[in-house]
Amino acid sequence: MSLRVYNTLSGKKEEFQPLVPNKVGMYVCGVTVYDYCHIGHARANIVFDIVYRYLQYSHYDVTYVRNYTDVDDKIIARANERGITSQSLSEEFIEAFDEDMAALGLRKPTHEPKATEHIAQIITLVQGLIAKGMAYESAGDVYYSVDKFPSYLKLSKRNMEEMQAGARIAPGELKRNPMDFALWKTAKPGEPSWESPWGAGRPGWHIECSAMSSALLGETFDIHGGGRDLIFPHHENEIAQSEGASGKPFVKYWLHNGFVNVNQEKMSKSLGNFFTIRDILKSYDAEVVRFFILTAHYRSPIDFSDQNLEESRHGLTRFYEALAQLDKALAKADKNAPQGAVPESLAEPVARLTQLEERFRAAMDDDFNTALAIGHMFDAVRAINRILAEENTLQGRLQEILGRGRDDLLRLGEVLGLFVSEPSAWLARSAREGLSESGLSAEEIESLILERREARANKDFARSDQIRDDLAAKGIQLLDGPEGTTWKMK
Repeated sequence: MSLRVYNTLSGKKEEFQPLVPNKVGMYVCGVTVYDYCHIGHARANIVFDIVYRYLQYSHYDVTYVRNYTDVDDKIIARANERGITSQSLSEEFIEAFDEDMAALGLRKPTHEPKATEHIAQIITLVQGLIAKGMAYESAGDVYYSVDKFPSYLKLSKRNMEEMQAGARIAPGELKRNPMDFALWKTAKPGEPSWESPWGAGRPGWHIECSAMSSALLGETFDIHGGGRDLIFPHHENEIAQSEGASGKPFVKYWLHNGFVNVNQEKMSKSLGNFFTIRDILKSYDAEVVRFFILTAHYRSPIDFSDQNLEESRHGLTRFYEALAQLDKALAKADKNAPQGAVPESLAEPVARLTQLEERFRAAMDDDFNTALAIGHMFDAVRAINRILAEENTLQGRLQEILGRGRDDLLRLGEVLGLFVSEPSAWLARSAREGLSESGLSAEEIESLILERREARANKDFARSDQIRDDLAAKGIQLLDGPEGTTWKMK
């Protein structure tokens, strides 16, 4: 099966065929750097990090561009509030964004351009649109004339007449059509500005991305990504500008991730359910957050809640527990054991384990379905656990199968940015984090385990059961085995 992607422009899944064989140009809208990033930013960037990783895994040579919008009305307003320059503010939050993305385990894009570094390209692009009659100057501002682009709204599928009926011209704007949008804005006193043929000013938001993407990827490229909230007006306006200037198709495949809700409500500061990435990482491991994001298809809405994050932590723990048990079993296995035949009772789990990569690829080839891919990886974990439960002594053939299964699991996990820790280290860290919620220390738990062992030796099973149940109520599960009793967080 070849890779198929859902193209917002066509409204259907299409076979992915890049413009140049084995090469992919991808542009993803970055952040406007005036504040700390929230969970919605985390989702968008993790989603396209996965697209980037999977394309590389599939042997494509990927040029990935993700920009910084470092001049904008919000940046100017926030800088004025704090009494600092727009540049100082933007540099502060570019650094914060980079720290957040590194914490979430994102790979660095090929290019990370800033809008302010491409002013010359922006001016040239605006001049070209004016020369073609696609844009016009009005009192030092420059507007794009949507009437000159007949296919305007082809991405969002909106109705132009309805849009025009509801549109208004803001005070101070001298537009010919309320739907026309700014390419260049006259600078107000105290605002950052650059000289242009229309006087001192600064670029509009939409033209920045058109200029940066064409400068680094060419006039036509393969993939443009971003959140659903960017379809209109941002991406719609990018298409109009870019195709109006070049006369060529702008982007072949448009990919958009779904929204993040918080406890089934839209995220909003006014509702008090607005969470920055930094807030979240104070309570949850970054890998847990990443795992949570990937358990839903990228186009679907996802509900951010403590309960869902806890479920993700438990799910990730299952993987690390299986890997730890597997490492332990392989370490003590007799390397000189005869090959032997796979026991008939293990034929089904062995098949699931050996087919993992094939099933993973089929899921990811279906529009980057990480949720299904993780489901197949869970199947592999269940297969590992089944084999280890039934075979105390691993014969050579099973050693080989389990060793290859472990390698496949780790390699495919890397495609998703998962399993980045040593299993024992992750489990120890997870246990410590869980203990802080239980109100018990590791020493206190070990003391209770000793008391329970003594109670069982004295046939005081009521006390033994009480200790087990009390610990279970605090999220601590006791595991009785041939080598004694151990514990883990549930």
